Amino acid sequence: METPVRVDSWLWAVRVYKTRSAATTACRAGHVRLNGVKIKAAQMVKPGDELRVRISGFDRILAVRQTLTKRVGAPVAALAYDERTPPREPQAALGLRDRGAGRPTKRERRDIDKLRGRDGLAE
Repeated sequence: METPVRVDSWLWAVRVYKTRSAATTACRAGHVRLNGVKIKAAQMVKPGDELRVRISGFDRILAVRQTLTKRVGAPVAALAYDERTPPREPQAALGLRDRGAGRPTKRERRDIDKLRGRDGLAE
């Protein structure tokens, strides 16, 4: 039986966050959920728990396999959790123009509307 570990310490040890204080800040901001519940940094995690961590606007779902208290190398850290995050859909950059390119011409605007799926007809 492995001993429970603080969630901020575990997130830092498995390299989800670069620093433990960043992990603590994320917990304080409500970006970390343990089994669906927002938690504080001092909450303990144990094997079998599911963590949902919001990073850069996307949720990362991790299942705890092993508890770690010290930061370890990336190959060892990857063995401490199961990645359950669904793959992200690629986002197409439709109708984006270069910064400073100015206002689009009528033809460019029509092309942009076609890419976005609009007919160009006012309703």
